Amino acid sequence: MHIFNSLLKLPFTMLGAIVLTSCAVTQQPAIAPLPPPDEYGVTEFFLQNGMKIIVKEDHRAPLAITQFWYRVGSSDEHSGITGISHALEHMMFKGTPKYPADALTEVIKREGGRYNAFTGPDYTAYYEIFEKSRLPLSFELESDRMVNLILREQDFEKEIEVVKEERRLRTEDKARSKVYEQFYAVALPGSPYGNPVIGRMNDLDNLKLEDLRAWYKKWYHPGNAFVLVAGDVEPEEVRRLAIEYLEHLPAAAEIPRKPRREPMQRGERRIVVAAPAEKKFWVQGYRVPNFKTAQIEWEPYALAALSAVLSGSSSARFQKNIMRDKKIALGVASGYSPFSVYDDLFIIQGTPFEEVSIEQLEEAVAEEIDKIKTELVPQQEWERIKTRMAAAEIYGRDSIRGQAYTMGRLEALGAGWRTLYEKFDRIKKITPQQIQEVARKYLIKESRTVAVLDPQPVSSHAVTAR
Repeated sequence: MHIFNSLLKLPFTMLGAIVLTSCAVTQQPAIAPLPPPDEYGVTEFFLQNGMKIIVKEDHRAPLAITQFWYRVGSSDEHSGITGISHALEHMMFKGTPKYPADALTEVIKREGGRYNAFTGPDYTAYYEIFEKSRLPLSFELESDRMVNLILREQDFEKEIEVVKEERRLRTEDKARSKVYEQFYAVALPGSPYGNPVIGRMNDLDNLKLEDLRAWYKKWYHPGNAFVLVAGDVEPEEVRRLAIEYLEHLPAAAEIPRKPRREPMQRGERRIVVAAPAEKKFWVQGYRVPNFKTAQIEWEPYALAALSAVLSGSSSARFQKNIMRDKKIALGVASGYSPFSVYDDLFIIQGTPFEEVSIEQLEEAVAEEIDKIKTELVPQQEWERIKTRMAAAEIYGRDSIRGQAYTMGRLEALGAGWRTLYEKFDRIKKITPQQIQEVARKYLIKESRTVAVLDPQPVSSHAVTAR
């Protein structure tokens, strides 16, 4: 407005010349409109610096969820710096020169928003949930701390102690967590999935602020990140905000990951973990491929179907036969996901009743697996399981937040966000013959690792081991 007022004081002929010149200088090339959303209500585009933006429209509530995903996690770490991705996640909340830590929290609270972050083996993500008109604030805050994070020694010294206390509470003081940490280290000795996300205590003790600075510089940039926005938003508005806040950030190439395939396992592995606990616990895992490493495309989806047959619901085989009919276990379950960056495990875990031995539980589980290997799952049973899985898929998509998280996770793992809407179509095409085939091929003793918790007396005065 002040420019316009000053122009009014100039002679008319000069005014015309200046206005014409000004228009010539400031005119920007038109940006082509985005294509309409696809059949899933999703629009995606790339910025000039290579950063990918995904927009999932869901207009049921006036909310906007913004997620910034970085393709880095504990699987990218090496011995000596385990836990660094999670430690950096903590430090990301210490603020920037524009928004120091207290100011960051205050502005989000003042605007009625919520924010948090999480770290996994293959990604670290940060998110805000605001009323939709506050969407620009999310872009401002996240673009700022992507490049302007303050890393100060006094903050690091306090926060690393918070992380170590988190490890004590979640791992050192929980027997099952101890079992799982050692179980993965033995089951996947050559895999980065043997790294605990929280980090090993010795590594946390010896992390330095310089380590975090190098980690931040290496992984936190547009080439190794993408943004997912979901909710009551318009794609064109999101693109405008992305151009304003993100496109000027320096471009950098995505950092390629090495394949890091596990060497062939040539025999069963067993470990016993002694720890204070009230109940026995047992877990076994079989080496299996995923959607990226499987030589036969349908096998990962057949393994997911196999897991659903064994323990996908209260009427599944483990629950019906082992828990209710035989009354062997308080709980027993299987788990497998086709989606991971590296080879992972098909896991079965259980807690036997006090009077039942681990050997009896293991034998009961083996009987159920052998039954699938020798007898086809009846088509009627498989159809019933598929119906339950379809219902779970539908309910899972009902939450905007849940939908956004799953889309982002699949994108970060390399499966692509579309997998959320396509994976069940692949699973429901699986046949009982294919379920039997993967059980015979992968659920074998030679590729199995077993871990048993040996409960020790629980003492309120016990000192946590490091």
